[in-house]
Amino acid sequence: MSQTNADPPWPVEIRLAKDRRTLNVVFDDGASFDLSAELLRVTSPSAEVQGHSESERKTIGGKRNVEILSVDPVGNYAVRLGFDDMHTTGIFSWAFLHEVGRDAGRLFQSYLDDLAAKGLDRDKPGVR
Repeated sequence: MSQTNADPPWPVEIRLAKDRRTLNVVFDDGASFDLSAELLRVTSPSAEVQGHSESERKTIGGKRNVEILSVDPVGNYAVRLGFDDMHTTGIFSWAFLHEVGRDAGRLFQSYLDDLAAKGLDRDKPGVR
């Protein structure tokens, strides 16, 4: 069955790197992304990070060396990632992972800008 424009990309492979700092996701549209654990952690779709509105979204510092401990399926639409800082509440849908991969450069720069604006950094824990 061929993919139509209305069908979201579907992962055909998800692989956690041996160092647990990169999640490789390959999609049926040909896209392949090496997603850093740091970026996934700080953009987690969880309410803990995103809040319930844009004004509640948190910027989290100190995650440069975070690792992914587990990748668990959630139905047939997502995975739950468990990080070594014990964050396990984000459910990463296929569409979300594709979007993060596609926009990784912009998202990471936005994260760096937020850290700087809030007096946080990638190595020292902190939340604002």
